[in-house]
Amino acid sequence: QLQLVDSGGGLVQPGESLRLSCSVFGNTFKNYAFGWSRQAPGKAREGVSCISTDGQNTSAADSMKGRFTISRDNAKNTVYLQMNNLKPEDTAVYYCAAGHYWYCSGQYRSWGQGTQVTVSS
Repeated sequence: QLQLVDSGGGLVQPGESLRLSCSVFGNTFKNYAFGWSRQAPGKAREGVSCISTDGQNTSAADSMKGRFTISRDNAKNTVYLQMNNLKPEDTAVYYCAAGHYWYCSGQYRSWGQGTQVTVSS
């Protein structure tokens, strides 16, 4: 069983950057893909990006391509989401999640507690 702890959120102005971290506790980190999702107030949760076990296969929603980059450090059991040029519409709670397989399937089995990102001037 994996435990995920999200961190790194905060209040930033439009155009600024943030890096979210997901610390994963458990001894099988390297065996699974991980993803980030977000949920804005009054909206459904949406996928942001996903990374496979070897870090080679990533995906990002169209609205975030070119601005958001997912990465992982297997030595530190940590997944990152670098977010650049943030926009007010990026305001949401961001969640890290562990996948079922080594590749990105779109399905997840464990979730972090979420970290709030607010983009406002």
